[in-house]
Amino acid sequence: MIEEMPQVHMTEAEVVKDIQAVLEKVCQGAEVVVERGHRALAAIAPVKGPGRPIDECIALAKAHEKRLGYAPVPDPDFAKDVQAAVDLHREPLEPP
Repeated sequence: MIEEMPQVHMTEAEVVKDIQAVLEKVCQGAEVVVERGHRALAAIAPVKGPGRPIDECIALAKAHEKRLGYAPVPDPDFAKDVQAAVDLHREPLEPP
């Protein structure tokens, strides 16, 4: 399910000339490898956030359902448990 990140190779001069284009490539999920001559100098990659992407969660849930032969149903107190967890952590999310 996890796909490999595409790589884009650019020279130092290309990066300096158009940093906006570099950041756009990163926003689209690519890792930009900055090269000096024929040597990799640095890599600019998207920041990996906490947890799994929603598409990966959905795929895992579907695979679990297929293994079980039925869709699991949360117990009646599940919503209360989730709300209690949310209420305990009302501070704004500020990733490191």
